[in-house]
Amino acid sequence: MGSSRSVSRPLRLGIDASNLRAGGGVTHLAELLASAHPVDHGFSEVVVWGGAETLSRLQKPAWLRAVHVDACERGVFSRLAWQRTRLDRAARDACDVLFVPGGTYLGDFQPFVTVCQNLLPFDRGERRRYGISWVRLRLEVLSRLQASTFRRAAGVIFLTQTAQQTVEAQTGPLEGAKVVIPHGIAARFFREPAAGNQGSAPPARDRSFHWCYVSIVDVYKHQDKVVEAVACLRAAGIRASLELIGPAYGPFLSRVKRVVARVDPRGEFVHYRGAVPYDDLPKSYQRADGFVFASSCETMSNILLEAMASGLPIVCSNRGVMPEVLGDAGILCDPEDVHGITEAMRLMIEDHGMRLRYAERAFKRAMQYSWKHCAAETLTFIASCVGRQRN
Repeated sequence: MGSSRSVSRPLRLGIDASNLRAGGGVTHLAELLASAHPVDHGFSEVVVWGGAETLSRLQKPAWLRAVHVDACERGVFSRLAWQRTRLDRAARDACDVLFVPGGTYLGDFQPFVTVCQNLLPFDRGERRRYGISWVRLRLEVLSRLQASTFRRAAGVIFLTQTAQQTVEAQTGPLEGAKVVIPHGIAARFFREPAAGNQGSAPPARDRSFHWCYVSIVDVYKHQDKVVEAVACLRAAGIRASLELIGPAYGPFLSRVKRVVARVDPRGEFVHYRGAVPYDDLPKSYQRADGFVFASSCETMSNILLEAMASGLPIVCSNRGVMPEVLGDAGILCDPEDVHGITEAMRLMIEDHGMRLRYAERAFKRAMQYSWKHCAAETLTFIASCVGRQRN
């Protein structure tokens, strides 16, 4: 069990970053700690256990101690074994409460607080998209491990109301404390829309309207449908191009490439850039005239928030959490309906006033999401879970 020191004394916070490898989870931890003021919330020290790449993304203020874990450089079973055995002992010596932002914890240390950052394990329909595969098996296992983690946690942080409802539909009502704390948006992404910006200005007659889609190329992201939609625009005489940015799930990337080869054999209007360094993403958004996001499963989507902050007109999926995040600041459509995506993109391209209105709404809505607020609310919630556990 954790230390028995009085709650009125400074607390020590431990963070298990052993299963944060890349993507939104690492971004969340790095931005949260960069904006945090632990002393204001009763914490004297923060200890982070993780792999070299994850720890390299973190700023190192005086109150933070980063501990490299060799097991994090090996496979998932090594990481889980370390978490189950050695982390418990380390946590008992180093902290009063453990924060597990990765959502999976096999140990016995209490109290611990976790975060739901991945809804794929809790969506049966989305899991079925992977057929009989190791990815589907991994998601099935994760659904059980994370459900167990959430049930045992002193507190669970959800990023959206929709995410909480989706998880508790699978787990039943969770007994620990629960709170919704959305992610923030880094300041470098904010670019106020104006009549002269690419996204809100009429495209020049001699160039295409440039759509951008940033996300992993994967079955639940439906890039194949977006490629077909852009091809439909071109067939209707509407000049449009598409840039796909992000890493890829190999089998689905092959499917997308087959679609591209069929509709754009000369590579004139669809371009796949692969993964782009996080710090370079603002430039990718700024080059675009519009943003399309056709995911059918998200916990919140940092990418959607970044596009909103970039002042872009957005065509977005109407599934899951997306309507909650985007609200009325874009056009929503079925991410699996090529005709619906095509029509939404056409409306944005042809109506300059509509684009500017949606871009302004998206930018204004994005300003509600702050890493400073996220960090303060997270530390307040963790401290409250310690007090609740001891009482």
